[in-house]
Amino acid sequence: MDTLRWQNGQLVLLDQTKLPLEESYITCTKWQDVYDAISILAVRGAPAIGVAAAYGSVLAARMLADTRDYESTSEFLADFSECCRCLDEARPTAVNLHWALETMKAAAYGAEEQPVSSILQLLEDKAKSMQAEDVAINTAMSEYGAEELAAAGKPLTILTHCNAGALATAGVGTALGVIRSLHKRGLIRMVYADETRPLLQGARLTVSELMADGIPVTLITDNMAAWVMKTKGVDAVVVGADRITANGDTANKIGTYGVSILAKEHGVPFYVAAPISTFDLSLDKGEQIPIEERNHDEVRSIQGVPTALPEAAVFNPAFDVTPHENIAAIFTEKGVIRKPDTAQVHAFFNI
Repeated sequence: MDTLRWQNGQLVLLDQTKLPLEESYITCTKWQDVYDAISILAVRGAPAIGVAAAYGSVLAARMLADTRDYESTSEFLADFSECCRCLDEARPTAVNLHWALETMKAAAYGAEEQPVSSILQLLEDKAKSMQAEDVAINTAMSEYGAEELAAAGKPLTILTHCNAGALATAGVGTALGVIRSLHKRGLIRMVYADETRPLLQGARLTVSELMADGIPVTLITDNMAAWVMKTKGVDAVVVGADRITANGDTANKIGTYGVSILAKEHGVPFYVAAPISTFDLSLDKGEQIPIEERNHDEVRSIQGVPTALPEAAVFNPAFDVTPHENIAAIFTEKGVIRKPDTAQVHAFFNI
């Protein structure tokens, strides 16, 4: 299954809300379609959101060029920037969305002296290169992470939360990329996958991905993680990330913070796998990360089946923040940041 593909000038997205029981695709012909797909989690995972947004900006540029007769390139760029601003509001926490759109805007403004038709082609080429780069980034990150974990010298039992796999990226995944690389080395004994309430990305997506690759995986509910760590010999926790601040605090799918606390209590090292584009060095610490709160019915029901009274009060944050003190290392495509804190992150980025 392709998470996304650019086909005949349209963006085709795998509708991940239907998985694993149905494989269906959404064809995006305008940037608003991409906005909707990101908002409803048809496409999800920070890297995949970034690539989808890049193609969404291409659709925006084409729509503008087709519907308006611009007297100057500067007028076109102003409208293009406004479309990017609107698309950027699809989800507030995953910084890759903002990073991708800023990258596309910079490419467009860098060609301001060229005609609009040239900018359209440049933007399409840029989006394609971002997709190809994500594949390479996943591969490099996975190797760094696997090399770090392989030092244990034995097959490992790993716990993961949510889905940080191929479905969350344009490549093999971040956390699941590390697991895939370990599996190729014969170093995976078992993966325990949290179901990840309320939208079950672990149950629906992670388990399906690992089973398809023949990687041993066991599904658990989120509230089983502590007991699994205590009784099943978990060697490491590996998760993805949606935003990492300058001190190493990490936002990821809701429940990750709790897993990091459990790992710390049980002496299990907790690792994060994320591309450099996930770092937001404009933020000093995790408290500054905007946390998306989603529709309350996601908690009152499971895939449309009510599990609570419709008038029940609900708190439904989509993400939480794991403090850097709980993280053993962050795996990136450029290397490993061990015991992340402000000094380590700054040294890594040569700030």
